[in-house]
Amino acid sequence: MSKAANTRLTILHKAFELIYSKGYQTTSIDEIIATTQVTKGAFYYHFETKDEMGVAIIEEILKATMMESFISPIENSENPLEDIYDMISYLLLEDPFLQVKYGCPVGNLTQEMTPWNNEFSKALTELVDQWKNTIEKAVTNGQKSGLIRKDVDGNQAAFFIISGYWGIRNFGKLQDNNSCYIVYLKEFRNYLNSLK
Repeated sequence: MSKAANTRLTILHKAFELIYSKGYQTTSIDEIIATTQVTKGAFYYHFETKDEMGVAIIEEILKATMMESFISPIENSENPLEDIYDMISYLLLEDPFLQVKYGCPVGNLTQEMTPWNNEFSKALTELVDQWKNTIEKAVTNGQKSGLIRKDVDGNQAAFFIISGYWGIRNFGKLQDNNSCYIVYLKEFRNYLNSLK
């Protein structure tokens, strides 16, 4: 990796850490520059604006995380109900990238930025749609293999699963405690069992 590419990646990672813990709008370019220890000129060499950097964080950091932790675990699932449960459980209780007190970075950016910035909306919609479509496909595959009832609507199930995940993430963030995740996962298991 070239020095310029490495500098760009460092800016994105450090900026993401600040934005995840503080919020996008309250994180300044000056804070990002101070944290990354690059010059203002180096920052603006890589990004014309803060918003350009923000969209790059979605495209280059959050997208890779979504692929690894949200998409891949269920993409070619032979047992979708078990794999969907395991994925959500891992995201809530084990994933080192996601912290209880800060919630879900994609959910946070969606709430904070989509009313104000079309580029953020477009990038975040693409990410969330990919996750939703992967869940929906897993449900369809489960129906084909006889593991999920034929009358289950995959689109509705995907919306329900994602909204439940985002909702409980907000409870955890509010309480700065993961005890609500345990309660949620018990009921989530019941929901998935009801799809059989």
